[in-house]
Amino acid sequence: MRKEIFKEPKYIRELLKIMRSNLPEKVMFDKLCDYHENDIAVALEQLTPEERKKLYPILGPDKVADIFTYIEDVDKYLKELKPESAAKVISHMDSDDAVDALEEMDDITREKLVNMLDDKTGDDVRLILSYDEDEIGSYMTTNFIVICNKLTVRQAMHELVRQAGDNDNISTIYVVDEKEHFYGAIDLKDLIIAREHVNLEDLISTSYPYVTDHEKIGDCIERIKDYAEDSIPVLNEDGHILGVITAQDIVEVVDDEMGDDYAKLAGLTAEEDLKETVLQSMKKRLPWLVVLLFLGMGVSSVVGAFEVVATALPVLICFQSLILDMAGNVGTQSLAVTIRVLMDENLAAKQKISLVCKEMEVAFFNGILLALMSLIFLGLYVFLFKGYSLGNAFIVSGCVGIALIISMVISGMVGTLTPMLFHKIKIDPAVASGPLITTVNDLVAVVTYYGLAWILLINVLNMA
Repeated sequence: MRKEIFKEPKYIRELLKIMRSNLPEKVMFDKLCDYHENDIAVALEQLTPEERKKLYPILGPDKVADIFTYIEDVDKYLKELKPESAAKVISHMDSDDAVDALEEMDDITREKLVNMLDDKTGDDVRLILSYDEDEIGSYMTTNFIVICNKLTVRQAMHELVRQAGDNDNISTIYVVDEKEHFYGAIDLKDLIIAREHVNLEDLISTSYPYVTDHEKIGDCIERIKDYAEDSIPVLNEDGHILGVITAQDIVEVVDDEMGDDYAKLAGLTAEEDLKETVLQSMKKRLPWLVVLLFLGMGVSSVVGAFEVVATALPVLICFQSLILDMAGNVGTQSLAVTIRVLMDENLAAKQKISLVCKEMEVAFFNGILLALMSLIFLGLYVFLFKGYSLGNAFIVSGCVGIALIISMVISGMVGTLTPMLFHKIKIDPAVASGPLITTVNDLVAVVTYYGLAWILLINVLNMA
């Protein structure tokens, strides 16, 4: 019996069986309502367009709206509905979900559907669509409860019940004053357990966190995460509450920010998706590649300047890629650490200096360990396979080891200072991308490696 209870649910199979049955519409609707909307959405995607079109009228616009919330490319399914029906479905969605659905459509279809929405939903959707995609206002929802601070506890409970029919984000109740300026917030639990004689003012947190509608997402995402609230109000410049950003919205924002940062670290101007054309992907990748091309030419020119060193000691060419790779790896590691630290806007200058010193120190001690390994293993390699005497072989490997330490320390410094510089001049530090840092560090490593070999091996020890 226990195995039967804890076995993996087969909800999708059950749902598909119900959806494809000949049950009366009312019976089918009641049975489908026993399942979570996410499972219904998964099952819905496995139906044919004809099967879905038969199912939509049975579910009704309210239920379809709840189900579409869990579908990724919902515009594909909205197109299966007549424009009037699609508008009804969108009208039943939360404003932020409605905007997400509409943004996937072409401009003409979007404008047509927005004009068909009911007045409240239309106004909310137009408001959210008016914000740039990197502004907090573009992620907010108008699904929230708001009451006046002059109400009694009984009146507040009555107002909560009245608004809960249209707004299900009720865990936090927002409070405004008589001029409709944001005043604070009340936790739902505190309002429920409050006695009737308690003053509502005693329940209100008047120092509740908030964000403003035109704030850039990247500037306040860490602050929002730190509060760990179910939702945070979004205010306009006059202090009026326009909407809220929920925990789910915050997860989406963080995911989008990480995607953008990952794209920038890869040398892209923006994150790509599978639906983009070859030309669109080229436009995103080409700008940084052009920059890196010219930087690469600079590195090649420097290598050419040390051609006499490579000609005199050809064995050095064997270890060039080792020096370049290690320098690039250290620089990228320092870059990743620094970008993460720079999310804290309150970072003091002393802390930034400490970070630079720490990264250089870590690179130095790692460089010593790697240099010792290089001294031994590369020395034996040069002695056994390149025909050098034991002494000269270890001199060459020693030069490689010293170059490794110096290039790693400088790369750690460059990988830390570069994003700090970008941050200082108000440019997203993520654009100090991995390929850019790697190319700059290649230049540093080449100069260090061949310059040291030229001074130590050729001019001092006369090994050429």
